[in-house]
Amino acid sequence: MSEQQINAPGLKRQREIYLGGYRGKKTPIPFTYPELEQAAFRSMQRTAFNYIAAGAGDSSGISQNEAAFKKYSIVPRVLNDVERSDMSASFAGIPLKHPIILSPVGVLSLAHSSADIGVARAAEASHTPMIFSNQASVKMEDAAAQFKATPYWFQLYWSRSDDLVRSFVERAERCGCRGIIVTLDTTMLGWRPLDLGEAYLPFLHGLGLAQYISDPIFNRLVDEAPDEQPKEPITLRAFINVMKLMKRYPGGFISNFKSKRPLKAVRLFTRIYTNPRLNWSDLSKLREYTNLPIFLKGVLAPEDAKKAKETGIDGIIVSNHGGRQVEGAIPPILQLAAIRKSVGQSFPVALDSGVRTGADIFKAINLGADAVCIGRPYVYALALGGQAGVEEYLKNLIADLDLTMKLSGCRSIDEIRATTLKTL
Repeated sequence: MSEQQINAPGLKRQREIYLGGYRGKKTPIPFTYPELEQAAFRSMQRTAFNYIAAGAGDSSGISQNEAAFKKYSIVPRVLNDVERSDMSASFAGIPLKHPIILSPVGVLSLAHSSADIGVARAAEASHTPMIFSNQASVKMEDAAAQFKATPYWFQLYWSRSDDLVRSFVERAERCGCRGIIVTLDTTMLGWRPLDLGEAYLPFLHGLGLAQYISDPIFNRLVDEAPDEQPKEPITLRAFINVMKLMKRYPGGFISNFKSKRPLKAVRLFTRIYTNPRLNWSDLSKLREYTNLPIFLKGVLAPEDAKKAKETGIDGIIVSNHGGRQVEGAIPPILQLAAIRKSVGQSFPVALDSGVRTGADIFKAINLGADAVCIGRPYVYALALGGQAGVEEYLKNLIADLDLTMKLSGCRSIDEIRATTLKTL
């Protein structure tokens, strides 16, 4: 019986890498997160890298998310015959080949020209579910067209226009999304010095607005928006940026220049994007807009998790937005066990923020997650190799999880849950 037949992705991947090295070929995707991040730093424009890498405040939340996993140690068991194993999992009743989901990350065009299309194709090739970003570089319908059997969801940032929210949700349902992921921790942007130091926000340059400019409601709102004259003198830099926006925006440079439509669209976006008034009562509107399951992303308090379940929400993602929103926010992995206890064993719970290795995934599953969400690492892999880079990264991560679970004496997700973790 072959390794593929007995489900040995870890051994298979190791063999590919070592045999490739024997033939003089090494993988271009680094195997550790620090090396991956450094390689992406060297390959990306500074403003683009900073946008992806930025954390809130002093960015310590990013390293704290990672370090929190080290507070738990696996206690491996031996002589369990782990030749045959099964990484299959499920989230909210949806079968998964493995418990890894790609988090929504906006403006993927900053990393690579293939953007969301390259990631979607890599996700389908590796049977890895994906959450489409509200701030995508590619409209959701085009990303959805890359999938055949792998599930995908849509992330929703709830804007100040309920009509636009409804339109996004209805589009997500029509293009086959399996649920709506309402992100709660970004009702406004966090204080991110890396971005502020460059005075750079990609949305002002017309980037990351694909869901908006492809939407009939948003375009109607643009039509209705009044023309605005600039309040500040036009500098050379501003003129250059406006010319680039005119060229980038759909419709053609000449037409855009005459109509100034791209400027109206960007101004409208900046007015309606953030919505700090969002509250629990607003969520009931989604039930009127769609029949899709509704999930909340950004939950950290057990009390909020319990309230989500009590109000009929279909599941949650425990996350602090990768340390991007609140400096000093508690690492999600430290809250996971308490949240699982607050909602019971059957309520869907995923974990996001700080997941870097197979061991991290193992620990998250043991502490109560049904699946984990990966963010920055796949974006850096995209920057280094496009679709092929993301595929390479996912092969490595899946192999890492496979070997970690087997070497810990586990043959299934259920056996991971039954394993002992020790706190340091």
